[in-house]
Amino acid sequence: MTSASKPLKRHGLELRARLRYLYHGSSPLAVRFRLAVIVIDFAIIGFFIAAPILKEHGRTFYVVDYAIAALLAADLIARISAYSDWKDWFKRPINWIDIVVLGTLLFPTWALNFGFLRILRLWTLLNSDLFWRTVGHKFDNTRVEEITRAMAALVTFVFVSTGFVYSTFRGAHPGINGYIDALYFTVATLTTTGFGDVTLPGPFGRLLSICIMLVGITLFLRLAQTLFRPNKVAYDCEDCGLSKHDPDAVHCKACGNMLCIPDEGA
Repeated sequence: MTSASKPLKRHGLELRARLRYLYHGSSPLAVRFRLAVIVIDFAIIGFFIAAPILKEHGRTFYVVDYAIAALLAADLIARISAYSDWKDWFKRPINWIDIVVLGTLLFPTWALNFGFLRILRLWTLLNSDLFWRTVGHKFDNTRVEEITRAMAALVTFVFVSTGFVYSTFRGAHPGINGYIDALYFTVATLTTTGFGDVTLPGPFGRLLSICIMLVGITLFLRLAQTLFRPNKVAYDCEDCGLSKHDPDAVHCKACGNMLCIPDEGA
């Protein structure tokens, strides 16, 4: 190693250590940094939802689009650098979803019909360790987390389906003239209300409607079950490994082992 490359390598290691401190640290500065990242993420997701309407502004839309692409690219590079093993980072499917979202931003014209996939950023954000370590650390492994994840899956599915219907059938069907029409059709189909004023033509349209109904009802039932089923606490049984127990449980229901569940209210 040459003398000139040593300072460069040292600088790279210091930068990685700084990023690891910001993305994984527990100090007030690190928490504020991650909060800022999350707030920006939610603002970007709002832009993604409104994108079909904002595209009418032409050049301004693409300027904002590329600016967001730069932000997300910088965030992804920083997260990879902050991760202890970058190879392990690429093995996680949730990270590949963010890469796909970035691809639709970097090539908006080529990926015009895949822009609806950008809303997947909402699902990856609300299922990320960064979010639960920063905003939801008090509710990690609780009922609140389960409800949030279930709602994120349902909302994401609604907007992904809406975007797909809008990009596929806009102009090809008289009932789909705008984004609101596509959203109306998706919600009416998902809830099986079926007013019939907007229907998709042909076998493909019918198959798509069936998929929206089946997947949408499944996600809705999952949310309902999460909301109304008895509350459980996350505590691993030392003998059988059962991870969910009643808050006041003294013995494990599976094996009868004595439990010692911490009582935060005591």
